[in-house]
Amino acid sequence: MIRIRGVRYMVWNKVFSFKFGEVSVHFGPGSLSENIPAAIHGSKKALIISSKSAAKVSGALNDVVKALREAGVEYLEYNNVTPNPSTNIVDEIVELGQSQGVDTIIGIGGGSVIDASKAASVLIGTGIKARELVLGRKPSNRGLKLIAVNLTHGTGTEVDRFAVLTIQGTIEKRGFAIRYPDYSFDDPKYTTTLNKKQTLYTSLDAFYHAYESATAKRANLFVQSLAETSVSYIVKYLNKALDNPGDLEARTMLLYSSMLSGMCIDLTSGTHLIHAMEHGFSGLNPELPHGAGLAILGPFVIYYTHKAVPETSARLLKHLDPSIKPLSEDAEKAMRSVIEFQRSLGFHERLSDYGIKEKDLKPVLDFVEKTVIERFGANTPFQVTRSMLEEIARRAI
Repeated sequence: MIRIRGVRYMVWNKVFSFKFGEVSVHFGPGSLSENIPAAIHGSKKALIISSKSAAKVSGALNDVVKALREAGVEYLEYNNVTPNPSTNIVDEIVELGQSQGVDTIIGIGGGSVIDASKAASVLIGTGIKARELVLGRKPSNRGLKLIAVNLTHGTGTEVDRFAVLTIQGTIEKRGFAIRYPDYSFDDPKYTTTLNKKQTLYTSLDAFYHAYESATAKRANLFVQSLAETSVSYIVKYLNKALDNPGDLEARTMLLYSSMLSGMCIDLTSGTHLIHAMEHGFSGLNPELPHGAGLAILGPFVIYYTHKAVPETSARLLKHLDPSIKPLSEDAEKAMRSVIEFQRSLGFHERLSDYGIKEKDLKPVLDFVEKTVIERFGANTPFQVTRSMLEEIARRAI
């Protein structure tokens, strides 16, 4: 909001569009209804992908279906995507899409739905299984037209080129570069139906996306600026959304923060140790929400991150506690500031709340060690050791 000669002008409720990477992004209240006709133009048969109820409850499914009917586009639905989706779900979607001859994929949901939609869109007609895709086999073409309708202020996948899937029958949850959507919609009116836990988990997800991207080895000035903006708005608006779920300004600013955090991930080619560890534990137990897993593990990794890159860490965490200094000696204080911030929002969870015990640590940390070496180590700003992983995990239990 800006003020000119005593008159208040609202900026947060303005719809705007821009291009990022290969995706055309439409942001703001009403952006879906305003721009979906152009996105579906030329489509003949669409497959709508969602979870059991979120797309319907939010109202987004109704608005997409209305637009498809008005445009004369045939459609069918797949609504069985679960949190932390496994490769067999993507294979089911691919089989359905192939048998019905669809030419457009529309993912309506959060990160799990959009990631599954990304994978299905590149696999239809190729004969490649989702497991092969996760392990590195890439189709030769870009895939079907892909439209992402984002329903949470946490994912960031609607603006980046990555997806995350768990290989069926294993604990191996892996992120991989795949594609951008062709069109993405960040319309905050659909996030007002998020319950309190979803609001909290997804916003903390965006917080850790920003923090890890800014402190990553591949970070740059642009990423750090975007990340700081994201963190500042999460700190300012999250309590407002928790207290009043229908506060559209708060929802808009949290969604904007999440989008910026997604851009940060894309610009740094990923995150680092917090995500590496979370993937291991939610791969073990898919009932662990991604944002909750990050928030359980995150503060203990922030201790090591602040030691390694205190200037950047303090730049972000000053929005939680202005007294945090850009000094390695303030690592304990940095960790405590995040713990207290999360507690002030009502977050007190532990890994043990999800049935994870000390006996589970070895297979999970074996996987984490492997992924750090293969993928996350190049972006982690400090040397990761097995003893460090064990210490973080035990504190999180």
